[in-house]
Amino acid sequence: MTVTLAIAGAGIRGRNHARYAAACGARITAVAEPRAEARAAFAAEFGVPAQNVFESWEELGGAGRLADAVVIATQDAMHADPAVAFAGLGYHILLEKPMAPNEADSRRIAEAAERAGILLTVCHVLRYTAYTRALKAVVDSGRIGDIAAIQHLESVGWWHQAHSFVRGNWAVEADSSPMLLAKSCHDIDWLMHIMGRSPSRVSSFGSLLHFRPENKPERAAERCLDCAVEAACPYSARRIYLNFLATQPNQWPLTVLTDDHSEAGVIAALREGPYGRCVYSAGNDVVDHQVVDMEFSGGATASFTMSAFTRLEHRKTRVFGTRGMIEGDGVRLRITDFVTDTDEEIDTSEEAGSAGDHGGGDPALVAAFVEAVRTGDRSHVFTDGAASLASHQVVWAAEEARRSGRVVWVDQRQDQIKGKSKACEEPAPSAGASVPSGNMR
Repeated sequence: MTVTLAIAGAGIRGRNHARYAAACGARITAVAEPRAEARAAFAAEFGVPAQNVFESWEELGGAGRLADAVVIATQDAMHADPAVAFAGLGYHILLEKPMAPNEADSRRIAEAAERAGILLTVCHVLRYTAYTRALKAVVDSGRIGDIAAIQHLESVGWWHQAHSFVRGNWAVEADSSPMLLAKSCHDIDWLMHIMGRSPSRVSSFGSLLHFRPENKPERAAERCLDCAVEAACPYSARRIYLNFLATQPNQWPLTVLTDDHSEAGVIAALREGPYGRCVYSAGNDVVDHQVVDMEFSGGATASFTMSAFTRLEHRKTRVFGTRGMIEGDGVRLRITDFVTDTDEEIDTSEEAGSAGDHGGGDPALVAAFVEAVRTGDRSHVFTDGAASLASHQVVWAAEEARRSGRVVWVDQRQDQIKGKSKACEEPAPSAGASVPSGNMR
């Protein structure tokens, strides 16, 4: 059986997922994308018939079921309505993370998938890397005993923060979602996967520390191209993007700026577009650093740190067990045995794709999804709607803790929300679009 896919949102993520799926033998039969040039280029690349090329997901949905499954790679705030609609049409769904910016819409997606009996897979790509498989196998084997604590670091990268979360699509929470959800629901889900359960309670601290108007240097301009101090600024758009022009001219992040990958084209984009703005006056409001502490049943803990002020590189993790420990850098694991006082190293770098695409997680996830659709065997994918909702709920609990300064009990919070939801569902007295596509982040 050849699996057929429709793509809603032909930006970087949608296009990449389509390429991975095609490499697995799937066929792309339909696309919805509001940008005419991107839509035409996508249709040409994948041979999508003209009658199945649409400007919006509403048009795609209105045409009936044109494929076995759909990839939803629209902007975060535009996930819920298409997901619910496509589930109702019987499409299996590969949904970009996060599910949705808020809990109500995420729950609506999960419930729609369950009601329709379709496969819903959210892109928790970190679960699918060779590195994660190796680490999880060591933990599950009992070699390091019971987990007592985990330390986990996400290095966002100074220029990546400036690109995506200061100047880019995820800079303003009201337009997208909290930073912890947009960037790090990957990591909260991953920690729960390694631990094997949800945390009981969470605390969190974090803020927008640096990318603020009051930190703007004297003599700095509104745009980097006009700035007298640009040469000494770590976040110079001129330096960041012209460096990429020299090293990877036809790849992300330049593909987000402009289709003209000449120096003149990049300079024009920086002169006119959002990516040339000063990082201290870009109107952003999401945090640039955050910590989340979690306690699990039995007393084990996990500590997560997300920071903009790093190199952009693989996550780093330490897992402390009662019989040993694991130190990992996203590629290699060093396992220390407390009984023998010896170390063993496991290197996953030879696995295909481990150097990029979230350590090979993106193509592995898409391959697993295609195989699950082809065979009907859902064990090929590692999460369903309920599991994704559970990890998202921990993110929202952490955000509540950060904003309130309190420790938040996850189960109690869910009981309160369910109570409010039931109250809202009481019957009332009888009273007689185009979709922007997602970009890499």
